Amino acid sequence: MRYQAFQKVCAQHQIGVLLIAHHADDQAELFILRLSRNSGVIGLAGMPFISQVFSTHTYSLGGVSNNHGLLLVRPLMNFSKQDMYKICLGGNQDWVEDPTNRSLLFARNRIRMSLRDVSSSIFKSELQAVILACRRTRSFINQVCCKLINQAMVVKDQGYAIIDLEILSPSKVEDICLSKFLSLVLQFISQRYRPVRGSTSKLLLDYIRTFPCKNSLTAAGCYLCPAPGSKGTKTLVCCSVDCPLPSKMEPFHACTFGEQEHHIRSELEQIIADAKSYSDHLVLDESDVHFLNVTSELVLTEAKRLGILSESTYRSILLLQREETKRFKSKTETELSSDLESKHGFQSVNMSRSEPLQPGHACYFMSRFFITWKLNEEISSSAFSEEANCDLNLGLENWQCHCRSCVVGHGMVAEVRHMIESDWLYLAKFSKCLSNSGKFQQQRDLLDYRADQIPEKINRCLDYARLSAQSALLSLKSIPAAARGGIPVLVNHKGLLISIPSIGFKHCPCLVVSAEFKPRVPLGGGHSSFI
Repeated sequence: MRYQAFQKVCAQHQIGVLLIAHHADDQAELFILRLSRNSGVIGLAGMPFISQVFSTHTYSLGGVSNNHGLLLVRPLMNFSKQDMYKICLGGNQDWVEDPTNRSLLFARNRIRMSLRDVSSSIFKSELQAVILACRRTRSFINQVCCKLINQAMVVKDQGYAIIDLEILSPSKVEDICLSKFLSLVLQFISQRYRPVRGSTSKLLLDYIRTFPCKNSLTAAGCYLCPAPGSKGTKTLVCCSVDCPLPSKMEPFHACTFGEQEHHIRSELEQIIADAKSYSDHLVLDESDVHFLNVTSELVLTEAKRLGILSESTYRSILLLQREETKRFKSKTETELSSDLESKHGFQSVNMSRSEPLQPGHACYFMSRFFITWKLNEEISSSAFSEEANCDLNLGLENWQCHCRSCVVGHGMVAEVRHMIESDWLYLAKFSKCLSNSGKFQQQRDLLDYRADQIPEKINRCLDYARLSAQSALLSLKSIPAAARGGIPVLVNHKGLLISIPSIGFKHCPCLVVSAEFKPRVPLGGGHSSFI
């Protein structure tokens, strides 16, 4: 809730970078806390100096297409709490102590108290050295994942991805790197940012290492299967609408700041580029990392073997870990799932009605598609250029939009849902309707029109819709059947289909509809760390 409040304020005041006062003692406490929770080396690396966070609410500083979220920078990570006290005393600066920091009800406070009892200068420096070694390992893993994403993965505009298994060569990639890569891909496609770990992670590893790919798998909000026509050499990853996913539709509130916005965005891009460049130089090759093939239980043992930890520090950390592990009561899977769903607003995507989308407004659909629509009052014959091959004589005069009786009509509000099987069946039936001198009986039957409701211009509108359906079906054939369920569809208040913008279908030429695949959290975002 704190970070959500920070993000809102930063968006409103055009702030792209937030400085956080985390320090070296916080990092040490986090290491012990995660060690007691059996965290892996990526978790033990702790907080990075620079990271990105992306709001669960729709605020954008740099626009939808250039959303860098908020950069968190922690410039005090190399300072201890005592250093900060000395700085304040030396500058006659007052500070505030949070009284809840003394409560032993909280795990971090208990660890803080315990660390005070054992924190000699040697202990502190050796503990920070282990954390640094974990950070180097994490940086190397991030580099490997970045290369795999750039070389072996293609993201399609319709919201799914294709992984080339021959380029990926899963058998040659370390388990920890491959698990991180798969986690990034699945989190991006589903926009569901709960960790992928444990049995799910192992299941995904086994699946991706089976070559050629022959079976399908549902995991972490995604559906994986062999890509059509690839003979199992490629894997399709698409959103599974049957899994708990981010809330379906959320209004979008754009922040427009003109030239200043562009200036801020350029600064953020430069900071991100510099941070990634520094991170790339932090780890040169695999020989620089120590814990790549080490399980969480053996990190301390390996650190002692490498001389990073002395015997005394090793025993002290083990004691702290055991004490906190005894106090820790793990939640059941059901409790954890329930907690995450209530905390992050996840819900199963079903056919229940969403909030209506007014013309001229915009929304995020399932945190993946940025959708806008409006009605043009007047359109010229050029609006039919996309149907240029239909041989439809529409004349050259401007065509007034008077489709008050068609499924679009003035005063209409749209609702957004995901595509279902009956949608493309509807397109197939509609595209086969015949056009005979303005007689559209089959289309009337599909749309439940009476003959006396159909003026000539509505007939032309229906003919446009028929031809649009034919074109959309051709586009739909290029999209794997498994990936079609994640495509957004616009319907009117009666539930009648009015547009499938991702494949170019719209029921009326007066409609101007857009659905861009612009995930709120970009690929690799959400848990990004550069240094």
